Amino acid sequence: MIIAFHKPYGVLCQFTLDQPGQRTLAEFGFPPGVYPVGRLDLDSEGLILLSDEPGFNHRLLDPVAAHPRTYLAQVEGVPTSDAIEKLKRGGISIQNYRTRPCGVILLENEPQAAPREPPVRFRKAIPTSWLELELTEGKNRQVRKMTAAIGFPTLRLIRRAIGRFAPCLPQGEWRELTHAEIKQIWQR
Repeated sequence: MIIAFHKPYGVLCQFTLDQPGQRTLAEFGFPPGVYPVGRLDLDSEGLILLSDEPGFNHRLLDPVAAHPRTYLAQVEGVPTSDAIEKLKRGGISIQNYRTRPCGVILLENEPQAAPREPPVRFRKAIPTSWLELELTEGKNRQVRKMTAAIGFPTLRLIRRAIGRFAPCLPQGEWRELTHAEIKQIWQR
């Protein structure tokens, strides 16, 4: 079984608590035996997959397999073409690791996304903009570290798609995938 879930901001990608009061996957009523495939940090939101299939995690997330994951990142400021080229080229140093090349588009319009609770901080003097990034790797807080490294810190991060699978689920909702949708995950 493979499940798509729209993880809200402030929810840990685990079923047990680290600290009292934290929200976890346990509150969303998933079937027994499923586990998260990959993670999104506490401050990120969007698509995660859960599965009870042995080896699914490795098959999907191994960088050798190069399964793309698409993110929308609201960043502080408006990145220059040089900054976007640095992201695209890869090679950004993050804790003794150099990032791989990735797809990056500076979006002209703000994407449709449900309001975040709490809202992203607003500064009158500093504009924000949105990037769409497609990565085939997923190091801890990688998108946030990449945008910070080029001088445009991430304020909000939403995973929109895995492979060509981009469901339109409301925050906090989940559903089991069809065979056709599972095929979309494996498409590049």
